[in-house]
Amino acid sequence: MVSRPGISVWNTLCQVKRPLNPSRTPLQNSILQARHQSQYPFAGRGRPQYRRFNRSQSIKYLWQSSPAFRYGIGASGVGVVGFIGYNIETVPVSGRRRFNWVSSAYEEEMGKQQYGQILQEFQGRILPRWHPHTMMVHEVLNRLIPASGLEGQQWEVHVIEDKEQMNAFVIPGGKVFVFSGLLPICDGIDGLATVLGHEIAHNVAHHAAENYSRLSLVLPLAYLVSFIYDVSGNLTFTLLDYAYNKPGSRKQESEADYIGLMMMAQSLFDPEAAVELWQRMEKANQVSIPQFLSTHPSNHNRIAKIQEWLPKARMIAEQSKDQYGALF
Repeated sequence: MVSRPGISVWNTLCQVKRPLNPSRTPLQNSILQARHQSQYPFAGRGRPQYRRFNRSQSIKYLWQSSPAFRYGIGASGVGVVGFIGYNIETVPVSGRRRFNWVSSAYEEEMGKQQYGQILQEFQGRILPRWHPHTMMVHEVLNRLIPASGLEGQQWEVHVIEDKEQMNAFVIPGGKVFVFSGLLPICDGIDGLATVLGHEIAHNVAHHAAENYSRLSLVLPLAYLVSFIYDVSGNLTFTLLDYAYNKPGSRKQESEADYIGLMMMAQSLFDPEAAVELWQRMEKANQVSIPQFLSTHPSNHNRIAKIQEWLPKARMIAEQSKDQYGALF
């Protein structure tokens, strides 16, 4: 290794001690020696060496050296696990177990705020109540609501004039929005029942509350990982999004497909129309992204799952015919 002259000169200068003058008093010599030390504080030791500890090393050191720190982490972990365990519940119809601490009342309150914003956004583009599109949505909705178990909500229908948008959604609290561009691809009331059943199913399963609950776990975890490992928060959130949020969203969408299919069968709509709808959707979507990058299952996988559920849907439809067949 080649030595650098600058460092050698520095070390040599620092190692030189000012000679003591016998003619001076001991006090004077001490003062001069102290002055020399202040000018060369690292004399004989070369350049000062710094060792950088990252946060993960610091936390590891605290874990090893501080019982109080370990007890605190353990108590926090027990508290989090207990909180999650206390708020585990079963989703209606599907029977899936999930974590959710948000009440239905709070979910509906969030829906009210969103409802006002959407009405303002699409002001002037909402079709009147007597428009044929709005009346058709009302007809389908009125048959689906009894099967949803949400009869107590204040249901309202809004059809937005937009021929390019093939979309619909239902806000917690019973506020239904359908874009007019969706109606041609529905190709009748059975296809429309497939879409509305799916969207109402999100409310039946309280997916909005579940998403809010999930976010309350993911955000602190993301911040904690970013802090401990000193990495970008964007990187942490991206990894959690693909590893946790998107799979959870796809699971909810598949669950809404299942619940919606059972609802439309119970309401005496043709469950076979669900397969046909998603086949038309697959043809209409010119560009599709890989499923793992999406919040929704691929149309192909959706069709396959619905075909698996059709025997149960047909059985429910037959039972409903025996009970309510004279009404439709």
